Amino acid sequence: MKSALRKKVFVGMSGGVDSSVSAYLLKEAGYDVTGVFIKVWQPDFIECTSKEDRLDAMRVASHLDIPFVTLNLEKEYKEGVIDYMIKEYKEGRTPNPDVLCNREVKFGGFWKWAKENGADYIATGHYARTNGSELFTAIDTSKDQTYFLWKLTSDDLEHVLFPIGHLLKTEVRSIAAEAGLPVATKKDSQGLCFIGTINIKEFLKEYIEEKEGDVLDESGEVIGTHSGSTFYTIGERHGFTVHSKSRESVPFYITHKDTLNNTLTVSKEKPSLTVDYSFKALSFSLVSKEDLEDFECLGRGRYREALSGIRVQRGGEDVYRITKRDGELIPVSGQSLVFYHDTTCLGGAIIG
Repeated sequence: MKSALRKKVFVGMSGGVDSSVSAYLLKEAGYDVTGVFIKVWQPDFIECTSKEDRLDAMRVASHLDIPFVTLNLEKEYKEGVIDYMIKEYKEGRTPNPDVLCNREVKFGGFWKWAKENGADYIATGHYARTNGSELFTAIDTSKDQTYFLWKLTSDDLEHVLFPIGHLLKTEVRSIAAEAGLPVATKKDSQGLCFIGTINIKEFLKEYIEEKEGDVLDESGEVIGTHSGSTFYTIGERHGFTVHSKSRESVPFYITHKDTLNNTLTVSKEKPSLTVDYSFKALSFSLVSKEDLEDFECLGRGRYREALSGIRVQRGGEDVYRITKRDGELIPVSGQSLVFYHDTTCLGGAIIG
């Protein structure tokens, strides 16, 4: 962790144990700490827990005897995360809202506000590490969150602190208990960034009309139905109906979706990257300022997916070619493909 020297840091406090321990550790290290609860847009058809979460964050701030502020970023969240997510689904892609949330809200709007209010740093409870210019995976690999942070650049990392990135989750819980934090035993939040656990299809159905379509096998024969191709993603094996399953009852995986004709193609073989794969990047970013044209690294196409050895080559403007060396990789349009070298997160791309 960087030298404190009474540096001013605003900590994003969600009311959970990770951000609470982050605030505690920073105060113990001598920083001038202020807790910040970020208020975002919430749909009225989902049970909201933000009031309870804000109250938990306030209790922790009071326990630590640090100032506490509520920051309203509803506009940034609705426009930068929710509206974008709905637009991407309508266009047949499967976006990752947590990546957007980190870029637009936690390290976008939050930092802009914090800087205007005299902050030297902002801090979050993410499981990740940084030296101020590079991004590294967390010590607790089972909790590592660099997959959602790949859009951060070296310029961003100059003013970001990740106080718990060097700790195991069990250690974070122990610290919270020893410090008497009121959220020491609180369960971890799950699901969509800030909103929590929701059924994404049910959420989207509030904005996208259902339209029944055909499920096709690899030969193009109709073998079932679905409720709308926009609601599904490559690799998924639930939520659609197959009328004639084989005796072995082997699950079917979605291998292709055609939003124009509203069809899904399924197979008993799990989809994976062939040896060569070219894609148009909707967004491409490296943490390093270097503009690499050709590099070998490890890649991950989904959170907690096993890393695969790949080679990345620029094939033209916004077009990249991946050559798979080993492992299994499932590229999905709209999802993030994140690059690693050992414990360093190099950056990533959004697959077009």
